[in-house]
Order: sequence, then C-alpha cells, then structure tokens
Amino acid sequence: MKKFLQKIGAFTIENFKVLGGITMLTKQTFSELFTRPFYLGLAAEQTVVIGVNSLLLVIITGITTGAVMTLQFGYGLEKFGGKLYVPKVVALSIVREMGPVFTSLMLAGRMGSGIAAEIGSMKVTQQIDAIRALGTSPIKRIIIPRLLAMLIALPILTIIADIIGLVAAMFVSMELGLGPHFFWEKVLQTLVMNDLWTGTAKTFFFAFCIVMVACYKGLQTEGGTRGVGDSTTWVVVVSSISIMVSDFFLTKLFLMI
Repeated sequence: MKKFLQKIGAFTIENFKVLGGITMLTKQTFSELFTRPFYLGLAAEQTVVIGVNSLLLVIITGITTGAVMTLQFGYGLEKFGGKLYVPKVVALSIVREMGPVFTSLMLAGRMGSGIAAEIGSMKVTQQIDAIRALGTSPIKRIIIPRLLAMLIALPILTIIADIIGLVAAMFVSMELGLGPHFFWEKVLQTLVMNDLWTGTAKTFFFAFCIVMVACYKGLQTEGGTRGVGDSTTWVVVVSSISIMVSDFFLTKLFLMI
C-alpha cells in the first residue's frame, strides 16, 4: 500500500509539473507573440506543411466518418421507422462533433508527433542552444510559427472534412432509398450558422493544445534518439486525451451560450 501511494503521489506531482511547464511556455509564447521580429515567412511555410500535407488524411477521415455514420443511423433508425431523420442526425453529428474531433485527432497524431520529433531532435543536437547563442528566441522561430499555422490550418481542414463527410453521407443515403435532393433539403433545414460556428470554434482550442503540448515535450526531450521516440509517443497520447476531454467541456459551454 505504501508503494502504491508513493506511485500515485509521484504521478500526481509529475502531472502538475507538466501542467505548470505548459502554462509557463504558453505565457512566454503570448508575451513574445506581438513583439518584433515577426517571422511571417516561417508561419506561411508551416501552414503549407500542416494544411496541404494533411489534406489527403482529412479527406479520407471525412469520407469514412460520413459513410459509416450514415450506415449505422440508417439501419438503426429504420427499425423504428425513423429513416427519414438520417440526414438531420448525420449532419448535426458531423458538423458539431465528429468533423472537428476526428480531424483534430488525425492532426494530433500526424503533426503533433512530427512537431515533437523535430523540436526534440533540435534539442538533443543542441540546435536550440545554438539559436539562443545567436541572440534569437527559439519561441519566435520555432513555436509561434507552428502555433499560428495550426490555428489557420485546422479550422479550414475541419470545414473541408465536414463537407466531404456530408457528400459521402449523401451517397450512402442513396443506398438507403433517400434521394440526394431530399438529403440536402433536410441538411439545409437542420443546420444553422450556430452549428458550424460551434464546431469550428472548438478547433482553435484543439490546435492550441496540439502545438503547445508538442512544443513543450520537444523542448524537454533528453536521451538522444530514444528520447525523441518517447516524446512523440507521449505527445500523441496526451494531446488526444486533451482533445477528448476538452471537447466535453467546450460542448457544454457552447450549449449554455
């Protein structure tokens, strides 16, 4: 029992250290965000890397999400005579929850791990120290461009995933006997601007979580290439959990508003 309590205590202290470290890094990032120099070229480059290179992954995610959800709701509601409600249920589910969450999870796995590995490699090879020795802030050259790029790319990719998901849902609904005209009519009747706004607004917080968790762990990487591998695994797990947990509270907040 004593060893068990010691492990629980050590785990709790470690989590508080991580949370404190991310908080301090966030504070420092925002303090340097509006001061010169501004590396807009690096931000644009990272936007292309995150947005364009993740587009195929987002399209596949949108197709599978829309198709699977339509099948499940279609055959499930058909037993109760509710097949006509499939377009409404699928549209709300994709735009409000599935599109933002699944897209963010995909980018957490792809870009979160990539950012952590890149920064971790720079840390273990002392490139971060070299940047500081040259009188440049690593936060300005490394963290801020990636943060701005993710804040720009993730909402756009989420909207693309929503559209692709609805198109895939339309094709699957045709197999259920629902025509495309009927499908889009019900979708447009159901969705309002508030649905799109709440779903897209979540992605800004998700983007912030992905980048800050990845950058923090990358800057804390030690132990050579093995440490880089451990950091990437840690980032994927923690950022994914952060997205899932924060989604609940953000959904509750938006419903209250």
